[in-house]
Amino acid sequence: MEERLQKLIAQAGIASRRKAEELIANGEVSVNGEIVTQLGTKANPETDHIKVGGKLINPKIAKRENVYILLNKPKGYLSSAADPEGRNLVTDLVSPKFGKLHPVGRLDYNTEGLIILTNDGNFTNLVASSKKVPKVYEVKVKGLPNANAINKLRRGVTLDDGFKTAPAEIKELKHTENNGWYEVTLTEGHNQQIRKMFDSVGHSVVKLRRISIGHIKDDRIPVGAFRELDAEEVGKFRKVRNER
Repeated sequence: MEERLQKLIAQAGIASRRKAEELIANGEVSVNGEIVTQLGTKANPETDHIKVGGKLINPKIAKRENVYILLNKPKGYLSSAADPEGRNLVTDLVSPKFGKLHPVGRLDYNTEGLIILTNDGNFTNLVASSKKVPKVYEVKVKGLPNANAINKLRRGVTLDDGFKTAPAEIKELKHTENNGWYEVTLTEGHNQQIRKMFDSVGHSVVKLRRISIGHIKDDRIPVGAFRELDAEEVGKFRKVRNER
């Protein structure tokens, strides 16, 4: 059966769909010896020879088993599968027996907490982009924001880069004398969004940790450790796509 090339590349575990689209646009994908740059082009992996960077990916499409890893990311690790600067990567923390994996969405370099690694590009696209998969964070900020500042963040603010945030759920946790603690729930994933949100009201983030991704809440995993998601946990994410 014919499928879009970016979907097949994702199924092969080469890249997420978004990254696969970049590979196609850059002329790195060919079908039956012909370079393809048109997004939306379809191919049949059972009859067409599909290559990425000159390498045939049909065997990977046919044989690949999907892997889903939940990692408790420490600070000082980049949420990427590669880095030209040679920094520590989240993929370095997972056993090589799982093969080539990539992170589902991102946690910035100095943020801790839960992140999923997989070789399933379709799953990545579903979880990272869905507004039905909330992400929850524990946030420690410098100083004690007043109620007006927090309510402003709850309603949504325009960041310095021009991005307008959606309304966010913010619960106050137990504060200390010099620091405010909050639980923030987001349904979007703008780059360093929580840090920029609190910067916009004059209270910089001191510590940030993601504590849940949708229905996944796991405090048992030590920092830097991981476990595999089971079929039921993965299946619940797929059900979200069909919910209204």
